[in-house]
Amino acid sequence: MTAAGDGTGRPADDASAVGDARQLYDRVAQETASIVIRRYSTSFGLAARLLGGDIRQDVENVYALVRIADEIVDGVAAAAGLDPERVLRMLDALEQDTEDAMETGYSSNLVVHAFAISARSAGIEADLTRPFFASMRADLSRTVHTPETFRDYVYGSAEVVGLMCLRIFLRGHDVDDAQRAAFVVGARSLGAAFQKVNFLRDLSADHDELGRSYFPGVAVDELTEAQKHSLLDDIEADLDRSAAVLGQLPKSSRRAVALAQELFSELARRIRTTPASALVRTRVRVPDPVKLRIAAGALAGRTPATTGTTASIPTIDESSQS
Repeated sequence: MTAAGDGTGRPADDASAVGDARQLYDRVAQETASIVIRRYSTSFGLAARLLGGDIRQDVENVYALVRIADEIVDGVAAAAGLDPERVLRMLDALEQDTEDAMETGYSSNLVVHAFAISARSAGIEADLTRPFFASMRADLSRTVHTPETFRDYVYGSAEVVGLMCLRIFLRGHDVDDAQRAAFVVGARSLGAAFQKVNFLRDLSADHDELGRSYFPGVAVDELTEAQKHSLLDDIEADLDRSAAVLGQLPKSSRRAVALAQELFSELARRIRTTPASALVRTRVRVPDPVKLRIAAGALAGRTPATTGTTASIPTIDESSQS
């Protein structure tokens, strides 16, 4: 026999218990997201430690969703023996679950639930999640890219993630249209640079294990020095655009983004000095002592230099006080 109340079996005055249960579920979901990303990426875990406490969990929630979507496409789902059609159905279901959770604020998938908490708080909507899932789907069917499909893929797989993080970084700050436009360029450029560097690092694995070739017109097993340097010139241009506005980010995100930018700049420099013939069989990495040196610089407030012209906009912290 249930107690008289709200029809759920709880007493009418037990609303506080429902609230406590929701808070517990939210907390467990976000702890799960943190575990996912820290186990999968030591570099991200290092950068996340430099984020302000008001945004760190939200950024981890975003990256956890990105990670599990990527695992459906490239990792555990395939290792479990799922055929491509079933993998596609799982990816579609994850996207639908994500959109439902952004609307309702709940998912039985703990990582999706955590993402929805941050999305609803920061104003992340389907205009960013849909391109992301479209790029994930492209990995299930496309093995060679044209310049147009490459641009769309990089936007959906990486640039929108930067834009999601930007909405978290700017939450609660007054930003005018010019500032916002500059930050959007910086966020998209940094996301693009990250993705392109990873493509260069993973040339062999993408080609030999997954059958993919991302860079248009580049034959992985015939990569030339000229092609490598041309790709790196493009990456450095992206990094310059992001560095130009990095110093104007809010203090809560500035050091972490500086660390991430410098880590990938260091990777680009190391790839530059690695023979093209070696890239197809070697995954370039930044040694841990170098990572710690870069982290110390970011912690001290040093931001990466740019070879271009730094954008002349005030820092968010300054403009928010005006």
